[in-house]
Amino acid sequence: MLYDADNDRYLVSNINGNPDDKDNNGFISVLSPDGQVTNLKWIEGGKAKVKLDAPTGSAIAKGVLYVADLTTVRMFDLKTGAPKGEIAIPGTTLLNDVAAAPDGKVYVSDSGFTIGATGNLEATSSDAMYVIEKGKAKALVKTTDLRMPNGIAWSDKGLVVCSSGAPEVFRLDEEGAKQDATTTAPGGRLDGLISLGDSLLVTSHEASAVLRGKLGGTFEVAIPEQKTPADIGYDTKRGRVLVPHVMVDTVDAYELR
Repeated sequence: MLYDADNDRYLVSNINGNPDDKDNNGFISVLSPDGQVTNLKWIEGGKAKVKLDAPTGSAIAKGVLYVADLTTVRMFDLKTGAPKGEIAIPGTTLLNDVAAAPDGKVYVSDSGFTIGATGNLEATSSDAMYVIEKGKAKALVKTTDLRMPNGIAWSDKGLVVCSSGAPEVFRLDEEGAKQDATTTAPGGRLDGLISLGDSLLVTSHEASAVLRGKLGGTFEVAIPEQKTPADIGYDTKRGRVLVPHVMVDTVDAYELR
């Protein structure tokens, strides 16, 4: 889930099938802030020269929409949705979330797992964080100490990460070293992450909730009773937290107080 502030709309990634399948049937939907689906398949795999298998996280940088898609980051024109290239990253398993920094660099996490038939996460040990600059990707850090990194966000402290394999959020410094590792009890199996000032919001499948807290501090349930909450977004114009539910095909919006 991504808020496109320049065009005042919500962009939603749709895997549309098995999250590991290279089936070229993924798509990106456009929603209006009042909850209407204005274009269900604005960007659609297999149409208009688009390749898109199982899109997950996304980010906007310099008029380009970057989308994580299994082992490739795909780029699209933010106005038209037309393809603007792709960056394959060899040795990856599941490129999961994308974050853009103010200097134009784009970061993408490799979660290092596949999803088994029962929904369990099966480790592949390719856990890594990559940075894209001038159209090329390089590893910032590759280590299983990242514990299946999933959601990422740019904050005033730099790049912040949450893990699916441990109830933990942390930041990565410019050398890729973990800093300020913080436990997110009461929940683990973390997924989406956004930064709001000095606070973080992170989704937990284990807690069925959106959690709120700070690096080096404690976390608490901010939005309870969330079924399979995935990669959240934030509507900066209306102050809304946007929560997609990956297994029940819905999107909710909440105003935090």
